[in-house]
Amino acid sequence: MRKFDLCLNSEGAEVILATSSDEKHPPENIIDGNPETFWTTTGMFPQEFIICFHRHVRIEKLVIQSYFVRTLRIEKSTSKEPTDFEQWIERGT
Repeated sequence: MRKFDLCLNSEGAEVILATSSDEKHPPENIIDGNPETFWTTTGMFPQEFIICFHRHVRIEKLVIQSYFVRTLRIEKSTSKEPTDFEQWIERGT
């Protein structure tokens, strides 16, 4: 069975919300598939982004590379709209 990176804009994923961005490193870089690009924030806390898959997906592996992050919380929603989130995982320092 072939595996796909469903969290890419080329697979239909979309960043529909980001609480801050830098014009040189916009939120869309999160899902562009290029390891040389990234999203950077203003440094104010907390920061968040929402990625919409536009269809139900099964997540088997999630890789997040981050720097200077105190706590990382991942929430999920199966609603058609970005509502009714439930906590999936939380890790802190």
